[in-house]
Amino acid sequence: MFNNIPEFSVVELATNIKKTLEQSFGHIRLRGEISGYRGPHASGHCYFSLKDDKAKVDAVVWRGVFSKLKFKPEEGLEVIVTGKVSSYPGSSKYQIVIEALEPAGAGALMALLEERKKKLATEGLFAEERKKPLPFLPRVVGIITSPTGAVIRDMMHGFTERFPAHVIVWPVRVQGETSALEVTKAVNGFNALTEHSHVPRPDLLIVARGGGSLEDLWGFNEENVARAVATSTIPVISAVGHETDWTIIDLVADARAPTPTKAAEWAVPKYRDLVNRLSELELRLHNTIKRRLEDYNTQLTGLKRALPKPTDLLALPRQRLDFASNRLPPALRLLTQNAKGTLNQCISRLKPSLRNTLNHKKMALVTMGGRFAPVLNKSIQGKHIQFQRISSRFRPQNLTDNIKQGQDKIQTLTHRSRHAIASHISRWKEKLKSNNKLLSTLSYKSVLNRGFALVRNAQGEMVRTSQTAPLGEHINIEFSDGNITARTENIASKPKKDDNEKILLKKTAVSKKLPNQGSLF
Repeated sequence: MFNNIPEFSVVELATNIKKTLEQSFGHIRLRGEISGYRGPHASGHCYFSLKDDKAKVDAVVWRGVFSKLKFKPEEGLEVIVTGKVSSYPGSSKYQIVIEALEPAGAGALMALLEERKKKLATEGLFAEERKKPLPFLPRVVGIITSPTGAVIRDMMHGFTERFPAHVIVWPVRVQGETSALEVTKAVNGFNALTEHSHVPRPDLLIVARGGGSLEDLWGFNEENVARAVATSTIPVISAVGHETDWTIIDLVADARAPTPTKAAEWAVPKYRDLVNRLSELELRLHNTIKRRLEDYNTQLTGLKRALPKPTDLLALPRQRLDFASNRLPPALRLLTQNAKGTLNQCISRLKPSLRNTLNHKKMALVTMGGRFAPVLNKSIQGKHIQFQRISSRFRPQNLTDNIKQGQDKIQTLTHRSRHAIASHISRWKEKLKSNNKLLSTLSYKSVLNRGFALVRNAQGEMVRTSQTAPLGEHINIEFSDGNITARTENIASKPKKDDNEKILLKKTAVSKKLPNQGSLF
């Protein structure tokens, strides 16, 4: 039954459907809300959907078309697109290939503008505290506008009438697809200039454009323009459109002028006004100084009258000076007498002590001199003999000078050696006294003075216990006032309960009879 139906491959069917769609519809205008937009793909193409309350159609924007779009797609924006209906064989879906895109009426643009305004306000780009003050008299003014329009002519006329300034114009397109990008590059370019750049860095920027519709001014509502103005380190005046028009750049800029001509008036002051103001201030300053000098003169005259005469001021100090001069001589005499009495008392106390000290030092010096003189004389004789031996090798005058220098040096050394020897002997005397005192303190004889005795055997070794005492030998016993010799014996006694063996030391000889000295045995 169906054998006569032609057979298609899958790719042939998909290709025929694609051709049918493209030939049947051609270019169409489609209205819908953007859905699923995530920005350009890595390839540069954009993929999203257009929907209404009942249906949805896939859409694609090729990379070359996307860069030329006046309005970029945004999620939730209602747009009217122009393109061709086609299909993608790889997924059996039909889609519209967009070639042009525009918002669906002014209401959509306003909604997008309000949403963007709310977003930037949340980030703080409209805050008044971040806005910079305008310079009073800028040396260089940078203007970003179209170089062929009436705006630049009106602004230059305003500069010429008010105050001639160095104006640098950065030409940009103020309408169209590339307008926002060119304005952004101009703002960033002016800010990139430095003091060493070939082009002078402006002190003030003016972004200017004439009036127009919302679509014509849309380039000044782009985020990149607003962020460039917000980050500018140079103050910016926005002069876009007429007074009734407004854009996002007006909210971000440091000042908003109602017209470009007004922006030129705000940028520089009027020369005639400055001259008049300067003359007025000069006159006020002159009058103020004159009045101030008159006031000072009046005050000085009043103060001069209130001051007393110099003679009256000096009368009391002169009188006090006379009284003091009369009291000064008796006070000085009394003070001198008191000091003299105190000095005499000190002299009477110091004379005996100084005399004894001087006598002692003199005796020590004479003693040391007597001991040191032979040595010095002998040394001098030896040096004299040595000098005589060497004298033949030197000139008489040199020898005389050297001998004189040597004699002076010997005298100096003799004087210094005497003092050094005396000081050295004195230190050794003190050290000997200290050691003698320490020896007396540590000597065993101080123990003997307390009634103890020291026992030694015949070999001179000390006997510390009775068991170590040699039996039948002589021992030496030292007391504090002399020595005695004794012999040791072992005396056996009858055994008694609790009696121990005793050693009897029999006295054999006494080197010195001690009065009232009892026996130790």
